[in-house]
Amino acid sequence: MTTTAPVRRIEVDGRPATAENLLWPALNHPGHFTAMQVRGGKVRGIGRHLARLDAATRELFGHELDGERVRALIRHILRGDPGTPTAPGGPDHPGNPTGPGGPDHPGNPTGPGGSDHAGNPAGPADPTDPADVIDDASLRVHVHAPAGHPSVMVIVRPPTVLPAVLTDRAQSLMSVPYQRPFAHLKLLGGFAQARYGELARRAGFDDALLTGPGGEISEGAVTNIAFYDSTRDGPRIVWPNAPHLAGVTMRLLESRLPAAGLPTRHAPVTLADLPSYAGAFVTNAWGVSPVRRIDSVAYEIDEKVMARVAAVYEDVPWDTV
Repeated sequence: MTTTAPVRRIEVDGRPATAENLLWPALNHPGHFTAMQVRGGKVRGIGRHLARLDAATRELFGHELDGERVRALIRHILRGDPGTPTAPGGPDHPGNPTGPGGPDHPGNPTGPGGSDHAGNPAGPADPTDPADVIDDASLRVHVHAPAGHPSVMVIVRPPTVLPAVLTDRAQSLMSVPYQRPFAHLKLLGGFAQARYGELARRAGFDDALLTGPGGEISEGAVTNIAFYDSTRDGPRIVWPNAPHLAGVTMRLLESRLPAAGLPTRHAPVTLADLPSYAGAFVTNAWGVSPVRRIDSVAYEIDEKVMARVAAVYEDVPWDTV
C-alpha cells in the first residue's frame, strides 16, 4: 500500500516551498508526521490527528503544537484562507517577518521564491479561483524543529481512493524480522520499513508485515493489522499488542466496532498463530482492506465480516478542518 502520486502543493509554515525552507527536512533532521485523506475539505478524526502531532512534538522537541495553528495551515494550503499563523520564534526564525521568512525572503509568496518563481511549480492557493481550491486530497503534515521551534510542512497530493469492491483491495503480506524503534511515534524516515516493503513487493507481495522476537506480529509497514476469529457468538477482532503505532483509522474503528457487534481486544499474535484465525484486515488513512495471504497462510475473505467492518468505518463522520 504505497503511493507515488505527484505532489500538488507544499507549504512550510504557510509559505510556498523553496530550496531554503526545504533544506532542514532534506538533511534528515528528526521529525514526525500524520497522514490523512481530505474529502470536501473535511477529514475523519481530525482531533486525533492534531492530538498525535501535539503529543509527538512535546516528546521530541519539548514544545506544544497548537492544533488551531495546524488547522489554519491545512485550510491555507487547500483554500488559500488568509490569516495563517506563523511559527513562533526569535528574529532568525521563519515565523518572524523580519527574519528569513520576511518580505525579501524566498519563502515569501511575493518574493523571489513566491508563486511566480520557477522554483515553485505549485504556488499558494488562490481562494478567488475555484480551479485553485483543493477539496479532495491526500494530505501529510510534517513537523520539524529548526532553531528549536516547531515548523510545520503540509504536503498535498491527489486523493487515494481504494477499489469499491472489498476483494479488489485484498492485500498479501510478507513477514519480516523488524520492529520500528519508538513505535508509538509516526516518525519520518523509516529506511528499514521502506526497504522491507520494497523487498516484499519484489517477492510478489503487496507489503511487509513487521514482527519481533518469536515471530510476534506488531503492525504492517504502513498499516495496522487486525485478525478475526469465528466463535459461536460471532466474530471477534484481535489487535496485536506488540509495540506499534496506534493509527487514527485503527482507533476510530476500535472505538466503534463493539457497538456493531464486533468485540475487540489487544493480545499477542505470532506467526505460528496465523492458521488459528479466520481472517485479517489492515487499516491506514486510506481505509480498510482485507488480507488474503500472509507468507504461505492463505485466508478466505469473509465478505460479510469485512463489509461490517468497512461499514463501521464509512459511518465515521467527516470533521470540518
